[in-house]
Amino acid sequence: MEQQAIFAAGSFWRVEAAFRRIPGVTATEVGYIGGHTPNPSYDEVCSDRTGHAEAVRLRFDPGRVSYAELLEVFWRIHDPTTVNRQGPDIGSQFRSAVFYLDKAQEQEARESMARLQNSRRYGRRIATEIVPAGTFYRAEDYHQQYLERHPRVQRI
Repeated sequence: MEQQAIFAAGSFWRVEAAFRRIPGVTATEVGYIGGHTPNPSYDEVCSDRTGHAEAVRLRFDPGRVSYAELLEVFWRIHDPTTVNRQGPDIGSQFRSAVFYLDKAQEQEARESMARLQNSRRYGRRIATEIVPAGTFYRAEDYHQQYLERHPRVQRI
């Protein structure tokens, strides 16, 4: 039976593209989560006033890829030590966050983050939020699989 996971790690276009390449990830969609404005638009989220993060919700087959393996990809594709920033993108919508869907995901995420922090891979403290998933609002259609449909867009 398929499971779901939700990750925020900067611009959702890049994050979605990374997860779509993982064998066992069966579907992705980008959207907004973790804020206080119901059904926000992209422009509202970009104003940095809704509290939402740009995120990717994915479905995966745990027989082909584990949640732990997805967490490894999550840590690898962004800098989890920056607060409200990834590369040139600045604002709370670009924060690093794991939005867990159950206690098992919460525990795995916290253990994974602790291992990474203890590994000393980064010279700074990991700033990633590990928080319960609230309502996920699907982003506008033109954002879905954006980098696949626009291959000339620079990938950061």
